[in-house]
Amino acid sequence: MNLTETIRNAAAHPDQVFVILKAGILERVPEGIQPVISIGLSIVGIMAVFPLLFALITLMERKILGRIQNRYGPNRVGPCGLFQPIADGIKMLIKENIVPYAAIKWAHFMAPVLLMFPAFLALSVIPYGRNMTPIELDAGLVFFFALGAFNEIAVFMAGWSSRNKYSLLGAMRAIAQMISYDIPLVLSTIPVIMMAGSLSLPDIVNAQAGYHFDLLPRWFILTPWGIAGSILFLIAAMAESNRCPFDIPEGESEIIAGHLTEYSGFKFAMFFMSEYIALLAASAVGVTLFLGGWHAPFPFLQWVPSYIWFFSKLISLIFLYIWIRGTLPRIRVDHLMNLAWKFLVPLSLLNLGVCVLWHYSRSWTFPGGQGFRWLLCFAIIAIAYEVLGRKLSSSKTMHQRVYRFVE
Repeated sequence: MNLTETIRNAAAHPDQVFVILKAGILERVPEGIQPVISIGLSIVGIMAVFPLLFALITLMERKILGRIQNRYGPNRVGPCGLFQPIADGIKMLIKENIVPYAAIKWAHFMAPVLLMFPAFLALSVIPYGRNMTPIELDAGLVFFFALGAFNEIAVFMAGWSSRNKYSLLGAMRAIAQMISYDIPLVLSTIPVIMMAGSLSLPDIVNAQAGYHFDLLPRWFILTPWGIAGSILFLIAAMAESNRCPFDIPEGESEIIAGHLTEYSGFKFAMFFMSEYIALLAASAVGVTLFLGGWHAPFPFLQWVPSYIWFFSKLISLIFLYIWIRGTLPRIRVDHLMNLAWKFLVPLSLLNLGVCVLWHYSRSWTFPGGQGFRWLLCFAIIAIAYEVLGRKLSSSKTMHQRVYRFVE
């Protein structure tokens, strides 16, 4: 098949355009190096799409926050401020790179690199569309969580190597937060693994194929345990990504900038990009686990290319993160830890039991049909939510706030 036929075939199948073009390129190289070229093409695709998406999201976030806070966002650089991410990138490139005299130079340099590497690597196991998974692993979800362990190491290296008390304090707070929220993050995905019967992300997407009554999608989020699991995953992913209201490690009103205090120039930009890429990766996994991945929401919309559905869901989740950032204030450190250990972890464990009940009650006869089964599972989660929430709030000693002014 020549190049013209490859392009014509791709144009006739928009859902598989990238798959066909990649196959056409591989046909023109020697068979011995085809695996290497295939990996290279996947890397080029990821490195081209997600940094561009990162730039667009930073602009979108500043615009949305400006609207929420009743002020202007970027509007000077380019039409409607569209070139603001480019200006920010140029500024970071030419800004002076200052390294403290007493810093441990090699660790100070390697920390942002070590943080960025796993963030991009995690994107390689995500199914972006039909037949569009860069690397298909039987344990892709385990691979994703294993890469998350690098974040704690990189953040600690940044705080420890800076030889700054604010940096070290921010790093220790970040590690405590990340380890605490790793547990509910993993626990919230176990019901999905149980119902799909696989750790492979493409298999999990395939388990959500089809529609109820030829109308409602079979996404896991449309089940009681799926609703609870998706909310738990969302909260834990926000905490893992240091997003507001969980941006305790970078609390500028308390510890300047946490582990980023002694970073400037392009190193700071690498930290900034890594956090957004990690947020994109976590959101992509959330879309895969609970929102049906690349599947269309309704059967009459299946003509839309699958990758468009995936990125539409991804952008919607990012918009939700931005909305939450513009709405909620930063919470206190002890409240942050209590939320993880006294609320999210018990609710995640209970959600596992509800998932088991949902699975084995399919053959049971209920007085109101299967709708009663749905309400029963949802009621168990709602009651647990109410009990745990009241217990969490009652453990706090609230005092009337007293304001004192200097005379």
